[in-house]
Amino acid sequence: MSLFKQNLFFKLTACIFCSISLLGQAPAQAATEAIPVASFFKHPKFREARLSPDGKSIGMLMLGANDRVILAVLEVGQLKPEVIANYEDKDVRSFHWINNDRLVYDLTNYQHKDVEQFFGPGLYAVNKDRSKRLRLVTHQYTSAREKVTGPSLAWHTYFLDVVHGSSTPDVYVQQAQDSDSRTYDLYRLNTMTGNTELIKRPGKVSKWLIDKSGVPRIAETIDGAESTMFYMDPKTNAWRKLASSPWTSNARLDPTFFSPEGDLYVRAYNGKNTRALYRFDLEKNQLDGEPVLELKGYDFDGGLIYSDQQKKVLGIRYEMSKPATRWFDTVAAERQKKIDALLPDTVNMLTFADDSKASVAIVHSYSDTNPGVWQLYDFASDKLVRLGSSNPDIQPEQMATKEMLRYPARDGLEIPAYLTLPVHGDGKNLPTIVLVHGGPYVRGGHWNWNPQVQFLASRGYAVIEPDFRGSTGFGVKHFDAGMKQWGLAMQDDVADAAKWAIAKGYADPNRICIAGASYGGYATLMGLIKDPDLFRCGIEWVGVTDINLLYNIHWSDASDEWKWYGMPVLIGDQTKDAAQLKATSPLENAAKLTRPLLMAYGTRDRRVPIEHGTKFYRAVKEKNADVEWVEYAEEGHGFYLLKNNIDFWGRIEKFLDKHIGKTPQQPASANSK
Repeated sequence: MSLFKQNLFFKLTACIFCSISLLGQAPAQAATEAIPVASFFKHPKFREARLSPDGKSIGMLMLGANDRVILAVLEVGQLKPEVIANYEDKDVRSFHWINNDRLVYDLTNYQHKDVEQFFGPGLYAVNKDRSKRLRLVTHQYTSAREKVTGPSLAWHTYFLDVVHGSSTPDVYVQQAQDSDSRTYDLYRLNTMTGNTELIKRPGKVSKWLIDKSGVPRIAETIDGAESTMFYMDPKTNAWRKLASSPWTSNARLDPTFFSPEGDLYVRAYNGKNTRALYRFDLEKNQLDGEPVLELKGYDFDGGLIYSDQQKKVLGIRYEMSKPATRWFDTVAAERQKKIDALLPDTVNMLTFADDSKASVAIVHSYSDTNPGVWQLYDFASDKLVRLGSSNPDIQPEQMATKEMLRYPARDGLEIPAYLTLPVHGDGKNLPTIVLVHGGPYVRGGHWNWNPQVQFLASRGYAVIEPDFRGSTGFGVKHFDAGMKQWGLAMQDDVADAAKWAIAKGYADPNRICIAGASYGGYATLMGLIKDPDLFRCGIEWVGVTDINLLYNIHWSDASDEWKWYGMPVLIGDQTKDAAQLKATSPLENAAKLTRPLLMAYGTRDRRVPIEHGTKFYRAVKEKNADVEWVEYAEEGHGFYLLKNNIDFWGRIEKFLDKHIGKTPQQPASANSK
């Protein structure tokens, strides 16, 4: 039977979940006692829980005794988990069940102490009883031409998928064709022997898709500016071209899922404003006329929930203003209904075992005020057993709720944004932070617990997170409106967020600060340059300070394809748009920035190398004495060490209190000190 055969062509117009509090926490701190900075930025104590295919074992990622993330397995019905992977100098990053007895996992280093930050994640396999451990991929950094000693694959090899529908201990891994490449060779890898089989590819493959029978079916290639989707046709045992378009084009199809029945599902705009989920007809080489799932006002960005044992799709997950799940399987839908009745105050994501006879499920519950709790639910006994909490220090009743809204930009375009107001007070005339997301070609705001937002709200600040034009997730019109608009209309959208908050009475017009990281750092600098009468101060970390530097610094991690084909289209061409790039460069306009500014960079940043920060700091300091600089030697593009986050956000607290803090201030000119 074909996927979604029973009346599955539906359109959703609203999310169904509401925000609220956590399950069974300790009494809250007194309202007058400030929550410590560290409580917001500690690494999660519990990160993940997954059932084995038969539902008899639970794999879990949690903090061990030395504050390193470990992998443990708990047998259902037992009280004590068995640690099967732990390291003194590294953390387990992710894991997957291959079968009921064997798992694979990879590593990272959240502490970055005394080791190279940019090592690969590696890949290891181990049985749940700790036996037959095998290193499959080295995590030690090696150059592209340096051969790895021993049987392990090179460090730039990454886990892709398990081999579904098979009892073999095999997985698929993809290996970058060189250490800096975004194109990959595909290998089938036996996790007991380390033996590999190279899969034939149709070109420079940027994305592989494995079907639920364990066969590579789709390969997306990049050749210059062109992206092509190929299909491994079982009739000819050869790759067949399905569709082709420029990889920056809205006509590009994004392969998402390949069903056991041979149906391909892709994300596509198909001439409409929002991207939906479509079935792609492999015989006609075209999309079906109607989408499988279309979300009003939002691009589809989710996944299908599939059962290997039942060989059917159980449901689909997606996100609108809040996350949601739509179950097609009636048993799963009833179980979701039971869980939501027990836990009405959170979004509850259920994960089932592949074996339909299993009577347990993992429940991951979270909200805008709740960092996350994992529980095991036994449907036979109607009992919940807590497995772990992401951040036990956080009391949801002390956290501020998020509201999604839309405000009009000056040209009439509707801009989505999340508004967070402090728990105490009437929500009026507040010191306000406009928090600008990085990317910028991503969706920035989500309905979840955000440590940065909650820290600021806990200190009495309103927080606005605008998804300015150019952000993804809200349709092609919203995205296209951001083409070559760095420092222009994209910047105006950010300023209009502050003006909207003033007009609504949320923000005190004399106490607004702009802040952000990466592209958000760029927008912070441009906001202070363009709108000094609106933004009283700015905080930027790991921020871009000049678009030309993005092109010219060759040791960054930006690919050549992005520089040749992406940046000229989305941001600006160095030659054709030279005047615009100069006019919208914070570095070229540093003398115009006279408001107080806090800057922070990581020495090891390869995404936005520290040269962006040092060049701008030297330039702005010539005429602005009120600039604070901080550099974190162990950090890259973003700050991960707890000590550095405590230091940085402590600095932010003092900086904000000084410039827009608790007491309303009189208006001041942009040049006053």
